[in-house]
Amino acid sequence: MKIATKLRIASAILIIMPLLLGSMAMVGIANFLINEGEISRMGMIFRNEQTVSVLRDPFVVDMMIAMALILLITSLIVTHWIRISIYKPINRLNQAMQSIKQGDFENRLPVNHDDHSELGELYQSYEDMRMRLKESTEEDLLRERQNKELISNISHDLKTPITSIKGYAEGLLEGVADTPEKQGKYVRTILNKANDMNTLINELTLYSSIDNNRVAYHFQKISVSHYFGDCVEEVGMDMDSRGIKLNYSNLTPQETIIIADPEQLKRVINNIINNSVKYMDRTDGEIDIRILDEVDAIRVEIEDNGSGIDPRDIPNIFDRFYRTDASRTSKHGGSGIGLSIVKKIIEDHGGYIWATSHEGEGTCMHFVLRKYVEPRTEEVEVPKQKKRKKEKKDKEKV
Repeated sequence: MKIATKLRIASAILIIMPLLLGSMAMVGIANFLINEGEISRMGMIFRNEQTVSVLRDPFVVDMMIAMALILLITSLIVTHWIRISIYKPINRLNQAMQSIKQGDFENRLPVNHDDHSELGELYQSYEDMRMRLKESTEEDLLRERQNKELISNISHDLKTPITSIKGYAEGLLEGVADTPEKQGKYVRTILNKANDMNTLINELTLYSSIDNNRVAYHFQKISVSHYFGDCVEEVGMDMDSRGIKLNYSNLTPQETIIIADPEQLKRVINNIINNSVKYMDRTDGEIDIRILDEVDAIRVEIEDNGSGIDPRDIPNIFDRFYRTDASRTSKHGGSGIGLSIVKKIIEDHGGYIWATSHEGEGTCMHFVLRKYVEPRTEEVEVPKQKKRKKEKKDKEKV
């Protein structure tokens, strides 16, 4: 039975029951008055006639009419109040729940945080549920869209090297490369394309681990000067082969130490540099690596003189799957998750990363890592020394 039907029945009961009880009470009063008089000895018929005559009295009739009107007005007021305060809010909540059932999460309910009634708390619970469902649905849609985009990017990025490998392999089989020089060139190209595919697969595997928080870090003490010096020496050989000049400067003290995972930190540096090389659109390419001292931290800057990034794209370049220029990125390849991996690794090291760029001039990536500070043993030893001196003095006094 619906609440509206129950309200109508309750209203009728509020009117009818008091009238019945009132009528019975009036008859009882009339019988009492007759029983107290001498006319009660004339028999039952005469008593009934007297009862009827008392009930027909104008005063009694007016009183019964007034009572009926009072009960009717009271019933209407109570019913209206219940309808406004209970039925309509519940009906509105039911409509909102039907909207959620149909996938519409925009049907809001007015919430008064000062209302601590059951309906007020019910509205608040509905709003909390609606917002969580909305956020969850939006995240699912975003993840679905990103997965579709990732699959599309992977398909393109794998198709390109596979096509090249297939073409050069067919050239070798058909004898197109008829000289040792051409054959060596074809083989080197096949190897490079295979390496590109391997890099992409490793990147996707790492992304999957990061997305599920399954990255295994092996943190250890690292000397900044030694570690970055070795990295630059290793990267420098690759840059020389690409015709890109690499500059390096370390302005931190020689004894500076950080806590980091060497392998993952090298991945950060390689990803940033590879990203710079990918969009290097000039023959005199140049990359600067600077290690700056920030008192209790170090700041690493990797700057290139490439094409730069549109200022509108800078806030989004660390988002997963974000690609600043679809046509340009399609030409150069890339899944669009390299910088998101970099950001995740730096944040897992307790640092932070950002970028500055000017279109046509280049881009600079900055990331900060805290220094490692050896715990001071002097503060622990001084109280012990004082205690020993005090004990020595006490013994001398004795």
